[in-house]
Amino acid sequence: MSQWQPDSWRSKPILQQPVYEDLQQLQDAEKRLSSYPPIVFAAEARQLFSQLADVSQGKGFLLQGGDCAESFDEFNAPKIRDTFKVLLQMAVVLTYAGKCPVTKVARMAGQYAKPRSGDFETIDGVSLPSYRGDIINSFEFTEAARKPDPNRMVEAYHRASSTLNLLRAFAQGGLADLHEVNRWNMAFVENNPLKDRYQTMANNLHDALEFMSVVGINSDNHAAIRETHLFTSHEALLLNYEQALTRCDTMTGDWYNCSAHMLWIGERTRQLDHAHVEFFRGINNPIGVKVGPTMQEDELIQLIDALNPDNLPGRLTLITRMGADNLADNLPRLLRRVKAEGRHVVWSSDPMHGNTFKASSGYKTRNFDAILREIQQFFQVHKAEGTHAGGIHLEMTGQHVTECTGGAYKISDADLAECYQTQCDPRLNADQVLEMAFLVADHLKA
Repeated sequence: MSQWQPDSWRSKPILQQPVYEDLQQLQDAEKRLSSYPPIVFAAEARQLFSQLADVSQGKGFLLQGGDCAESFDEFNAPKIRDTFKVLLQMAVVLTYAGKCPVTKVARMAGQYAKPRSGDFETIDGVSLPSYRGDIINSFEFTEAARKPDPNRMVEAYHRASSTLNLLRAFAQGGLADLHEVNRWNMAFVENNPLKDRYQTMANNLHDALEFMSVVGINSDNHAAIRETHLFTSHEALLLNYEQALTRCDTMTGDWYNCSAHMLWIGERTRQLDHAHVEFFRGINNPIGVKVGPTMQEDELIQLIDALNPDNLPGRLTLITRMGADNLADNLPRLLRRVKAEGRHVVWSSDPMHGNTFKASSGYKTRNFDAILREIQQFFQVHKAEGTHAGGIHLEMTGQHVTECTGGAYKISDADLAECYQTQCDPRLNADQVLEMAFLVADHLKA
């Protein structure tokens, strides 16, 4: 590790990066970011590290979710609030069902960059650079909008800082009160077409809170009832931005990426000898890596050893994204090898990316039943192998969009056009993701 520096990634091959025309402008933007205050603190990252260590030992559960890609245009308080609310609603259901702590990590306050399958996008014979997220370029299909602009990194910093500031206010200012969250859940159940399926758990949770109030455990005398901890995360794709926000912690002398509490490497950039693995191996945040169906056992062990050479519990989360038709055939062999090697990891399921398809209406979508099926298989395989199904990782929103088909409200292909708002991948809406939480709760109870 003595060989590592925040800029050592620059000597390695790198994928999924924009081509900036004005290198001086890029350097100026990086310099400005390097002089700004950190967005998160190293001590907060260590707190998350500790919670994830418990998850890796089977003493907790990880709930990670949020936008596929945050948008500058949709940067507003109601949207941030709605996603915060639905994460809390899910966490309460999962905590009660699993009788274990749920660590809440939002894909917010920094999820501005997205990998793309091609460098260019062609529409009606016109080819322009692909949209790579608002931190790089704009979604509009014009030459000016698609030109990578390094000043967008500075704008992303300010929006991420403001988002986290509001999330902290929500978490500590009363919006996280368990009684309030329970009222939201009761309203969800009351209006749901499958009400009878979820009513019992909702009533039991309501009764538990009522009992606690009767014996004197309430919001006035117990901070745990009215406050919560919410951590932030994003895919650390644009390393110019990530390096500029990497700081040496004065308390420990260790390096931390202070753009978020947790960062992860995507499926397209996890090559052992490439820049992203090089950057990640030196930061001391809890980190994740996406694991697809093509991952081989030897490759996974090498990746684990590169990113967590000291085998520290809580350091590394493996986020499986295999698809409902592939997980049962591929996850067991990886679980067995990691278990046999004695590696400490958190296993989390991303059931979104392996279940994307193009609907007959032309919209890119995902089906609720396929997402649920992959989660169910995730739990079943872990139970069979004697390992801990440690978490779920969802692309979701607190708004009532129509981007994924299915669920209790039976969104169809024809319904997608009603409120399809995503700029990248389709997200579960507020009702779908809460329904998913109640269904996952059945597995946690078991």
